[in-house]
Amino acid sequence: MEAWRFFRQTVKMVFIGTKVYYLWCAFLLTIIGVAIAFYVKQLDAGLIVTHMRDQVSWGLYIGNFTYLVGVAAAAVLLVIPAYIYHFDPIKEIVVLGELLAASAIIMALMFVLADLGRPDRFWHLIPFIGSLSFPKSLLAWDVIVLNGYLVLNTLVPIYILVKIYFGAEPNKKFVIPLVLLSIPWAVGIHTVTAFLYNGLAARPFWNASILAPRFLASAFCSGPAMAIIIFQILRKTAGMKIKNEALFKISELIAYAMFINLFLLGAELFKEYYTGTIHLAPMEYLYQGLHGHNSLVPWIWSALLMNVTAFFIFLIPKTRENLLTLNIGSLFIIVGVWIEKGLGLIVPGFIPDPLGEIYEYMPNITEISISLGIWAFGLLIFTFFMRIAIPIQRGDFIHSRYTKPTARPQYERIEP
Repeated sequence: MEAWRFFRQTVKMVFIGTKVYYLWCAFLLTIIGVAIAFYVKQLDAGLIVTHMRDQVSWGLYIGNFTYLVGVAAAAVLLVIPAYIYHFDPIKEIVVLGELLAASAIIMALMFVLADLGRPDRFWHLIPFIGSLSFPKSLLAWDVIVLNGYLVLNTLVPIYILVKIYFGAEPNKKFVIPLVLLSIPWAVGIHTVTAFLYNGLAARPFWNASILAPRFLASAFCSGPAMAIIIFQILRKTAGMKIKNEALFKISELIAYAMFINLFLLGAELFKEYYTGTIHLAPMEYLYQGLHGHNSLVPWIWSALLMNVTAFFIFLIPKTRENLLTLNIGSLFIIVGVWIEKGLGLIVPGFIPDPLGEIYEYMPNITEISISLGIWAFGLLIFTFFMRIAIPIQRGDFIHSRYTKPTARPQYERIEP
C-alpha cells in the first residue's frame, strides 16, 4: 500500500512544476513530435530516405549509439570515488550520475531501433523470446550487457531514493554488491561495443586491438564532461547543493582520461602512417582526404583541436578550477568526442568499399531530425528522473510520518 502511494505521488510530481519546467518539457515534446513524423516516413519507405547506402550502411544513428554507450559507461568515474573512496562531494551527486547513465542507455538502444530496416523484427533480439545465438554472436553479447547495465543503473538509484523517502537506511548487503558489479559492467558495455567493430577483419580502420581502450578512454572524457554541465544547471535551477570540489575532481579525472585517449590516437596514427600499407586509405580519407574526397577533414581536425585544447584546460589546476574555462573545456570535449566517435569513427571504416569506390556520406534532414528526437526523448526521461530524485535528496519529498529526512546513507569503506 505504501509503495503504491509512493508511486502515485511520484507520477503526480512529474506533471507538476514551474513555468520553466513546463516550457522545457513542451520544447522537448515538440522536437519528439517532429522526429516521429520523419520516422513514420522512414518506416514507410525504408532507410533509402536517409543518406546511407550499400557503400556506407552505418551513419549518424550508429555514431550516436557508440557515443551514448560511452556516456553511460562514464558513470563509473562517479561510482568509484563515491562508493569506494567515499569522496563526500561526489557521493552527494552519484545517484544523479547513475540516472544520467540510465537515460544514455535508453537513447543508445533507441538509436539501434532507428537504424533497423525492419524494427518490427526486433523481438528476435529479446532473450528467451527471440534467438540471440548466444554466446557466438557479439550482437547478442551487446544486447545483454546494455540491458543489464540499464537495470543496474535504475535499480540502485531507485532503491536508494525509496529508502531516503521512507527514512530508512539502504541495505548494504544489497547495494554494495550491485555497485561493485556495475564497475566492471561499465567497462564491459563499451568493450563489447568496440568488439562489434574490432571483429570485422575486412574493415582495417576498425580492426585494431587498440580500439577498445580508445573507446574507454574517450568515454571517460565525454560522459563526465556532460555531467559537469548538467550538474551546474541543476545547481542553479533546482537548488541542488553540488560543491565545486566535486566538479573539480571530475575534471581532474577527465584530464587523465583525455591524455590516454590522445596517446592511443597518436599510437594508431603512427602505426598507420609509418607502415604506409593499403590499409592507410581510411585514415588518409579522414585526416587529409582521399582522391579529392575530403568532406570529413575539417570535422576531424576541429575535433582534434577541441580535444587537445580541453586536455590542457583540465590539466592546469587554475583553468580546471575556474568555472568559465571548466565549462568551455567541457563543451569542447562533448563536441570533440562526439565527432571523433560519431562520423569520424563510422564513415571512414567503409571507405573505400571492397570495389574501391568512395561514397561520401553526410546525414540528411531525416537522420538529423530523428536523432534530435531521440536526444530530446532521453533528456525528457532524465528530466522526469530529476523531478523525482532532487526533491527526495533535498528532503522536500519524504513520507508523511517524517518531518525531515534521515542522514544520508553512509556505506562501509571498501578497501581498494
